[in-house]
Amino acid sequence: MRWWSVANFVSNAGTWMQLTVQNLLVLQITGSAAATGLSMSVQAAPALLMSVLGGAAVDRWPRKLTAAVSQAALAVIAFTTATLVALDRLDMTTLMVLAAVTGTVATVDNPACALLGNDLVPAEDVPSAIGVGALVFNAGRLAGAALAGVTVGFLGTAAAYFANGFSFLFVTAVIPFLRPAAGAVRQVTGRAARRSKSDMSVREGLAFFARRPRLLALAGVTGISAVFGRNYGLTLAVLVTGPLAGGAGAFGTVSTVLAAGGIVGAVLGARLRRPSVRLVGALAASGALLQIVAGLSPSLAVLLVLVLPMAVVESVSDTAGTAVLQTDPPAHLRGRVLGVWGSVGTVWSLGGPPALGLLMELAGARGALIVGGVIIAASIATGHLLHRRGKIATSAALPAKERVPHPALQTAA
Repeated sequence: MRWWSVANFVSNAGTWMQLTVQNLLVLQITGSAAATGLSMSVQAAPALLMSVLGGAAVDRWPRKLTAAVSQAALAVIAFTTATLVALDRLDMTTLMVLAAVTGTVATVDNPACALLGNDLVPAEDVPSAIGVGALVFNAGRLAGAALAGVTVGFLGTAAAYFANGFSFLFVTAVIPFLRPAAGAVRQVTGRAARRSKSDMSVREGLAFFARRPRLLALAGVTGISAVFGRNYGLTLAVLVTGPLAGGAGAFGTVSTVLAAGGIVGAVLGARLRRPSVRLVGALAASGALLQIVAGLSPSLAVLLVLVLPMAVVESVSDTAGTAVLQTDPPAHLRGRVLGVWGSVGTVWSLGGPPALGLLMELAGARGALIVGGVIIAASIATGHLLHRRGKIATSAALPAKERVPHPALQTAA
């Protein structure tokens, strides 16, 4: 697990270095901010339709082999891009094609690597392992963004892509030496996994997700939070540079505090032992209330005080939600459930920023934070009340001899 964490840190740093440089490269080629957004959408778009297929592949194929091959494929794409940049042969069409191929490979790589990390610890430690993964992700993101500027300044744009390619190769080299921990949930592969096509179908994963109330509730809480909150890079940027009359330096300070809060939240999230949808909802509602207060901030100093707990709550909520998502389904379905989640999450990531931007146009930065927070908190409270009413009605409808104690009913649900 230590080796896997080191490999993930290196890979995340390389990925964020490339993503940062890619935006600069698109601006350099086209001079258009719209083209930059388009390149990001093209890379994310394959997940909308293909994540369910990628998840099915992860369930069907040996996980270590799948992760190693996908990492090697990402390395080839990074090296190809770096070579074209170095030779000054990269145009916008080629860059878009490479971005789309990267997004396609990621539909297999993301669930494979996520579940491979869970294989390295006992089943009861999976929530903690997910928290460690979140910590590694945030640390890699900070390191990658910082290294991007240094690398481009001293070595050029192509060097960032070469560095990312080598980071993928490092992960590929580490994977064969990883061994499952005693007590880890084992993946069923080979002849047993292929005994029936229907047992490994995409439809089975979709049906499981649709019939699982707690996964649907998790999707609802996460979706409403993703659309009307969490996009702090957009809302807080407008708030700081507009009503609070700050500059780029002030927003840089806010971004640094957000990143630090994310790391603190990941550390706290790694201590979770029994994450639940109820905890995710409570944290999301708390974040919504903090968001409302942030929208009312009279000064930058007050906003900075609020930003840290906002980031901490968001990070812990993400860790708890990911733990539920990766531990609730049976082991043979987890790849497909993650695939379904990838498709759903892509809808939020593509549709959330435009919807929030429209809300800011109508209500301003303060209004968007306040209205968004109210919508999140009210939606979660309504869902909780409806859930409790449904449980009470179900329990009352049962004959007395068939009623079960509340704890057992809660576990079954």
